[in-house]
Amino acid sequence: MTKHALLSASAASRWLKCTAAPRYEAQFPETVSEYAEEGRLAHSVCELKVLRKYTPLLTQRQYTSQLNKLKKNALYSDEMDRTSDAYLDHIAEKAMSYASPPLVSAEVRVDFPDIVPEGFGTCDCVMVGGDTLDIIDYKHGRGVPVASEGNAQMRLYALGALRKYAPFYGESIRQVRMAVVQPRLYDAPTSETITVEELQSWGDSIKPLALKAYSGFGDFVPGDHCRFCRGKAQCRARADAHTALEDFKHLVLPTAENQARRSEAAGDAPAMLTHAEIGDLLTRGKTLLAWYTDLAEYSLGAILKGEEIPGWKAIAGRSNRAFTDHDAAAAAVIASGYDEALVYDRRLKSITELENLMGKADFAEKIGTYVYKPPGKPALAPASDARPPYSSTASDFAGVGNAVT
Repeated sequence: MTKHALLSASAASRWLKCTAAPRYEAQFPETVSEYAEEGRLAHSVCELKVLRKYTPLLTQRQYTSQLNKLKKNALYSDEMDRTSDAYLDHIAEKAMSYASPPLVSAEVRVDFPDIVPEGFGTCDCVMVGGDTLDIIDYKHGRGVPVASEGNAQMRLYALGALRKYAPFYGESIRQVRMAVVQPRLYDAPTSETITVEELQSWGDSIKPLALKAYSGFGDFVPGDHCRFCRGKAQCRARADAHTALEDFKHLVLPTAENQARRSEAAGDAPAMLTHAEIGDLLTRGKTLLAWYTDLAEYSLGAILKGEEIPGWKAIAGRSNRAFTDHDAAAAAVIASGYDEALVYDRRLKSITELENLMGKADFAEKIGTYVYKPPGKPALAPASDARPPYSSTASDFAGVGNAVT
């Protein structure tokens, strides 16, 4: 068994659409970004907390010792403590929804070779009890929203979990709840609940795609799913899809209404784009921009390794001045006759810093009434984004009765 499945559950959203991706990616070396390492560390913190709360495997002393070791990692931050608590809170909430205490397991290896050749993966948390199976996935990233609705990774985990626990629970499990906890991006977890029959039907429906992706005879299908492909910058199919868009006017696909208007004008396009056309341009233009960014990042890396990208070179970017020794510089300014009050800015520590200083309970009791969370500024997002639409009414009442306690 290989360390990583060729058709990994985490990449299912990609290989289910671009069935050529797994074999194509295999020729590129795996790279580990700082973001990925940070995510792994956060998952370790989450796992430790679940083990301490729901299993007899760790004493308080062992838990504290292991947590302190994780905290020594340079990537550890106090934020991880809060986000892992949010993850643990969701698990506790779900556990309490069962009629009797459910089985709660962390970092569960599951196999689903009957759906995906050699398919396996690791669930962050599995909860089983009564007629319900819960699959809970923690996402530490805040740059890419992960939806729970139709989430292929979660569904494969659920199929594997059903297979794993069938000897113990038989056919008593009738529904599956799948939740994504992404606390750095969403205030609350998102979830999807489906019946076991619906889940199994979905599994059957993807078998041909999984077999095609595994066989090496898949098709290249570029799209948003290219984001995490190791070979995205050098993929010819992706380049062909975007170089075909060089003449931007060809991005506009006429709606039925516009087609009629154009026919009336003897084929001449109207001067003003319709909202439908703008929506289509936004979708297509976004992938064009992402593709160019990937090309630029790859090219810079290649040039820095001594390779040549004709017509391009690496240059030194803009930088800002910085003190080599802040304390020594400040002392020199004060020694030259300037008042210390003019040298330093006095500011209140951030909410997070004060909460860490005082502790959550004391913070909420003493200054919670002075804290509020206004709605974020409006931002454009695809209609498929799990976050609720922006409300101007909610924005008008920002801060009213919104104290954090």
